[in-house]
Amino acid sequence: MDKSNQIGEKIKILRNQKNLTIEQLAKKSKVNIKLVESIENGEVFPSLSPLMKISDILGVRLGTFLDDDTTVDPIFIKKGNSSKVMYFSGDEKDNTESALEFYSLASGKNDRHMEPFIIDVHTCSDDFDLSSHEGEEFIYVLDGAIELKYGKNEYIITKGDSIYYDSIVPHNLHSYKNESSKILAVVYTPFD
Repeated sequence: MDKSNQIGEKIKILRNQKNLTIEQLAKKSKVNIKLVESIENGEVFPSLSPLMKISDILGVRLGTFLDDDTTVDPIFIKKGNSSKVMYFSGDEKDNTESALEFYSLASGKNDRHMEPFIIDVHTCSDDFDLSSHEGEEFIYVLDGAIELKYGKNEYIITKGDSIYYDSIVPHNLHSYKNESSKILAVVYTPFD
């Protein structure tokens, strides 16, 4: 599973730089130790929630898992064609394949406060667990439709629609009626 391994390798490097064991990282982030091990070993496509918890404990932005060289210069991505991509399952229970591909639009930008992504969404399930993390999210649907389960509410967001919400409220974003879609997402997570 080479696609997810870049994230696992980066987590392992950052964890070692912080002199944390896998057990310590799992405990502090409140992420199951087996999941942390599987992420580091590149065996699973993680969902966004545990990665955000891990990035918080490591003291880095989510996008740091994609960053190699950073710059203070503007980051220019032509026609949304980013080569920096993170693969997610979209579901903490079923993490054997990617259902969300996050194409970073800011990878390499030093000291950024937002994480903009073009995301291909192709989840294929009707049973979703809600999860939460600190921050805010802005979603604009470029193609297709998505469903957002947000607390006790559900929203259908179609091409040209947008939604902005607090990520601390338990939520799950997925394909509407299991059809593929493409979105622009801007994720903000408070960073110390």
